[in-house]
Amino acid sequence: MSRNQQIRQWIARHVALRYPGAEIGIAPASADASFRRYFRLTLPDGGTRILMDAPPDKEDCRPFLQVAGLFAEAGICVPEIEIADLENGFLLLSDLGRAGLLAALQSEPGCADALMRPALDVLTRWQLASRPHVLPPCDAALLRRELQLFPDWFIARHLGKTLSEAQQQSLQTLFRQIIDSALAQPRVFVHRDFMPRNLMVVESAPTPALGVLDFQDAVYGPIAYDVVSLFRDAFISWEEERELDWVVRYWEKARAAALPVPADFGDFWRDYEWMGLQRHMKVLGIFCRLNYRDGKAHYLADLPRFVAYAKKTASRYNALTPLLNLFDALENTRSQSGSAF
Repeated sequence: MSRNQQIRQWIARHVALRYPGAEIGIAPASADASFRRYFRLTLPDGGTRILMDAPPDKEDCRPFLQVAGLFAEAGICVPEIEIADLENGFLLLSDLGRAGLLAALQSEPGCADALMRPALDVLTRWQLASRPHVLPPCDAALLRRELQLFPDWFIARHLGKTLSEAQQQSLQTLFRQIIDSALAQPRVFVHRDFMPRNLMVVESAPTPALGVLDFQDAVYGPIAYDVVSLFRDAFISWEEERELDWVVRYWEKARAAALPVPADFGDFWRDYEWMGLQRHMKVLGIFCRLNYRDGKAHYLADLPRFVAYAKKTASRYNALTPLLNLFDALENTRSQSGSAF
């Protein structure tokens, strides 16, 4: 039996029975970079639900359930879980709607400041709920596995380039510096993909609020991680003056809330940029893997954005000059072959 047939049988058994003789509308709601899929169910009474399809041989729903509880405890809007069928890999969720923060920012760029303000409220509330030994740690092993995606999938698979021994050694030294920088930061709850696409404008709430999606990979890790995820996004870029203003606003808000950010903003900005570099190198590898392994070619269109993020950061710190040189060497190789990143 195909997975789509399983979905229809599951809906018939768990949802349609509530509406004898009526039809349940089923339409794709969204897809993400994992094997999960989401379907919007339209009910005969006009209501909607979201069905998460997470094949149990590929995805584990238990982290989603745990992290959803943590967000709810912190007073943050997340989908309510109506049915959790872990054995078959189906979750029936409340529907936070179709109004995503990313779409709002793209359609109303002049309102970006007003739209970002509640995102900072949600982020600081999430960080204030932090406590150790609840979520998996963002440790050196995890950070290194993520960084290794960059040479394995972006350089070797996408660019078809084999690094010299000197380049490999230089990259590993850089990895150690990036990891050390991340591990030196104060620890908080980290969503790991706290970006506008995963924030929803929930108009059905008592007062308009932002809801949070795609949080199942949350960890206990560096305080700057979710901040840089929000402002150096995969799908929308900002002028640095605006980005800097937003990061200052976060830092001031975090200090007022007694979150453990550095007392000097310059120190926090460096943590932010170096943490961003780790994320950008990871994403370059992930987006290439999504194309070559999983057949999701549309992610390649955003590679230049992350190359630009990484090169901009590397150009500002002497310790990162070897990375800038590596990008230049890789780009020269691509230019000679008539293609680009």
